Amino acid sequence: MSNKLKIGLFIDTFYPMIDGVVTVVDNYAKRLSKYADVTVFAPSTQKKPFDDSVFSYKVVRCKSAKIPFFDYTIPKPKSDKKFMTELKNAKLDIVHIHSPFFLGKLGVAYAKEHNIPVIGTMHSQYRLDFERYVKIKPLANMLLKKILKVYDDCDETWTVNQAMANLYYNDYHTKRLPKVMHNATDMTPVANAELCKKKIKESYGIKDDEKILLFIGRINIIKNLLFLVDSLKVLKEKYDFKFKMLFVGSGNDEKIVSEKIEKDGLKDYCVLCGRREKKEELAEFYASADLFLFPSLYDASSIVQIEAASQGTPALFIEGAATASTVISDVNGYTSENDVGKFAEKIVQIFSDEARYRQVSENARKDLYINWDDNVERIFKLYNELIEKNNSKRQG
Repeated sequence: MSNKLKIGLFIDTFYPMIDGVVTVVDNYAKRLSKYADVTVFAPSTQKKPFDDSVFSYKVVRCKSAKIPFFDYTIPKPKSDKKFMTELKNAKLDIVHIHSPFFLGKLGVAYAKEHNIPVIGTMHSQYRLDFERYVKIKPLANMLLKKILKVYDDCDETWTVNQAMANLYYNDYHTKRLPKVMHNATDMTPVANAELCKKKIKESYGIKDDEKILLFIGRINIIKNLLFLVDSLKVLKEKYDFKFKMLFVGSGNDEKIVSEKIEKDGLKDYCVLCGRREKKEELAEFYASADLFLFPSLYDASSIVQIEAASQGTPALFIEGAATASTVISDVNGYTSENDVGKFAEKIVQIFSDEARYRQVSENARKDLYINWDDNVERIFKLYNELIEKNNSKRQG
């Protein structure tokens, strides 16, 4: 029988769905499994079962139901007897929830029942989600209040940067200021960036005088992708700027984005490259790009911006976005006003000073590239401290 610490990570979506939170949990789990027995509690897939044997940690899945017109499913843990039995027999020492919904609430309930510590990480700006989907502000506020109670019931709350910590405490009114735990990446710099660039140029017919602009992520208009396409139109028409824009990813709004590109006369300037899952292939895209464009006002702290930094590729954000909170504009990245014309103008300005651009690129790698190994080592220490504190309280 193992004497290792038993850690339970709870998430309301998991592979084969890929998003920032899934990536975070996977990186936590595989690194923590070097020190502890780790179980990820997650929903099942709607199609054929995912091969969980590929993981170095245990995955316990519950039944789920498909949500029409959405990428996600609804977990149904309490109607899954086998899942509930596995959870009951898990004998966890600590719970860490990564969403405040079905499995997140279950994780908190398990921790309270067994008198063990529970941490809740706030990955998203939930008010934006609720206002977007339910349209009725009082209902959105009621839903926000319900999820905040889940987090307030945790022993500690973490979030991904100081801007998000301030948002939850000052605007959402959580009972405590969350600790900041930055996201990271396991992506490493490519061996030969020039070779990568040559390969990508040949693959997509990119000319030597064209700048490679890049977006990687879910193709979803919540990421402000229509704003991005509008900016590219200005870039083409007002500045006669030579570029090729690569969109890498998949999502429910691919058709909307594709039709917008065609309507705006950008078909020869933009390529929807589809989803790429291999980290080595994604690294080649980042290393080839001259600039990573991330105009999202929705994301809290996307892994992609750290992956871009790992290859020395600077990113352009919208001023005031949570994703921009770790960036000093024109030092280790760039920001623009929330305006289509200003965003396009900023792109032109970035490339008008080559020496400055090279320095910003180097600073992005130096300041913003964080490795998961270092992060998770710190996290494991914090888990142990919280367990010791909880044990002392129980004994006292």
